[in-house]
Amino acid sequence: MAKGVHFQNIQELGDPVEHARKYEEQGADELVFLDIVATPEGKPTFIEAVRKVSERISIPLTVGGGIRSLEDAKNVLEAGAGKVSINTAAVKDPELVEKLSDRFGADSVVIAIDGKKISDGKWEVYVSGGKESTGIDMVEWAETVEEKGAGEILYTGIHTDGTKDGYDLEGTRTLAETVDLPIIASGGAGNLKHFKDALTEGKADAALAASVFHYGEYTVREVKEYLRDHGVPVRL
Repeated sequence: MAKGVHFQNIQELGDPVEHARKYEEQGADELVFLDIVATPEGKPTFIEAVRKVSERISIPLTVGGGIRSLEDAKNVLEAGAGKVSINTAAVKDPELVEKLSDRFGADSVVIAIDGKKISDGKWEVYVSGGKESTGIDMVEWAETVEEKGAGEILYTGIHTDGTKDGYDLEGTRTLAETVDLPIIASGGAGNLKHFKDALTEGKADAALAASVFHYGEYTVREVKEYLRDHGVPVRL
């Protein structure tokens, strides 16, 4: 298990299986397992790690990182994942989104969008673990992947990732208002209010976090109880 800031300075945090079991016990609705070094370093997704995690939990598992083909996706899904998440491969070959959707169903296809705000109302798509600018407009890309059969969008604001200063609410809201797909907010959670803001001001359908859970600052249950107490519907 690893974590970084702005996709940089990755730190090792422990066994993903133990973390996964802990988060399920705390009430997590889903887990996202991202091999964040697979794409930039050309490594395959760690199938064995996926299998070990999936065998120890009963909640849905999304896996991303290094998935470049139907075969890669098949291997991940057969290892126990319920969904695959792709970013770089989709940008390089948008038709892969359609192929994945046709083969495995839209519900199994999550498009990860790493966006960086470049001017008022404009975000640019980044790939390769947030290291490479594409010049692609984020909103236009979201519309493209929706058209090609994506089932969800996992949006990470590169400029907010790992900062604990809050999610990119404007970017998240822009996506939510643009496409008719569930939007998962990611990157920047630092306190309980940030989760609420993502789901209300940001209009996200779900909020993903890593640092605040990995470092034990909050439990999943504490976040969900806070949301419930502030009028946000959650499953407890």
